[in-house]
Amino acid sequence: MNFEYTEKSKDLQAKVERFMQEHIYPIEQDYSEWVEANPWQIYPEMERLKTLAKAEGLWNLFLPEDYGALSPGLTNLEYAPLAEIMGRVIWASQVFNCSAPDTGNMEVLAKYGTPEQQKAWLTPLMEGKIRSAFLMTEPEVASSDATNIETSIVREGDEYVINGRKWWSSGAMNPESKVFIVMGKTDPTAQRHVQQSMILVPKDTPGVKIIRPLRVYGAMDSPEGHAEIELNNVRVPASNLLVAEGAGFQIAQGRLGPGRIHHCMRLIGAAQRALELMCKRVAKRTAFGREISKFSSIRQDIAKSRCEIEQARLLTLAAADKIDRFGIKGAKDLIAMIKIVVPNMTCTVVDRAIQMHGGLGVSQDTPLAGFWIYGRSIRIADGPDEVHMYQLGRNTVKQLVTNH
Repeated sequence: MNFEYTEKSKDLQAKVERFMQEHIYPIEQDYSEWVEANPWQIYPEMERLKTLAKAEGLWNLFLPEDYGALSPGLTNLEYAPLAEIMGRVIWASQVFNCSAPDTGNMEVLAKYGTPEQQKAWLTPLMEGKIRSAFLMTEPEVASSDATNIETSIVREGDEYVINGRKWWSSGAMNPESKVFIVMGKTDPTAQRHVQQSMILVPKDTPGVKIIRPLRVYGAMDSPEGHAEIELNNVRVPASNLLVAEGAGFQIAQGRLGPGRIHHCMRLIGAAQRALELMCKRVAKRTAFGREISKFSSIRQDIAKSRCEIEQARLLTLAAADKIDRFGIKGAKDLIAMIKIVVPNMTCTVVDRAIQMHGGLGVSQDTPLAGFWIYGRSIRIADGPDEVHMYQLGRNTVKQLVTNH
């Protein structure tokens, strides 16, 4: 495997890094303070930043080259280091129109949407004029098993009627969020993996009620937010269904593969920045008459962190490369590995950085607390660790017994 980046990727890395240095890092603290003081509002500079990124060609970089004219032409392997750079600031990816859940929703619409659905929702999403949300998880069932989903999607003439309750609907609180992709059951009597369907629901449809925003370890994650939502006799045209009845599970699997690459590379960016911050911190502080960086335990933690980040990075690049060459199915074991390894690694490295910063590490004056929350949350989001380990263990036993 050769992970030497192409010249195209290297050029974009330099451009994204320069953009971060000139436009993102200088306002990072101001952004955090402003959104906390003004929940569910858009930071005043955001539109200007997005316009700048678009003008510099740093826009929709995530969409793989096999999407044709919609894509900037990058492979997953070429995009991966760009996601890592963006991940160094929690909110930076939205400036480049590369943030979840919009990236996954745009891929769904690009791959599965009808021309009419694409015109109504994909075009404004790709232009950054609107945002979106993905409604899958439910409070009453173990949603790590998607076949448990209970929300009903029932055909009545030229409409579908939707009833259910969702939560952890990422992006739903954003004032610019205009459309939801909802997963529910169209036929509870069908075989387990063809009971589910996905349907497009405009946010302002009668019967859609946002019950409350959900806090993540006490943080609101404004302005995106994660909502608990009631769907009460929500009626949408039958033409809003994605693909066909029973295709929901298939769409979900295709949506989550590249998204896990994106999350993992952003988390690696967060861990890398945490490593840099801990090195700077220990180099300028003293305790018990010695520079902290000279303590053996500190050096060991820094060394372990560097090793763990590099291991996770290489594993994620291997997964991206395999998706490019063999598709989601061909890369499923590597995708499971990075989903297990990277969030845990990020939590470990960031926790060390917090410890080395002392009281500063748990405050709002560094990005470390946000990094830790992100890493810890992704151990549950997009499938909890246990599901990925169960499936990877099952596949490994089968492969090794069959091959040996």
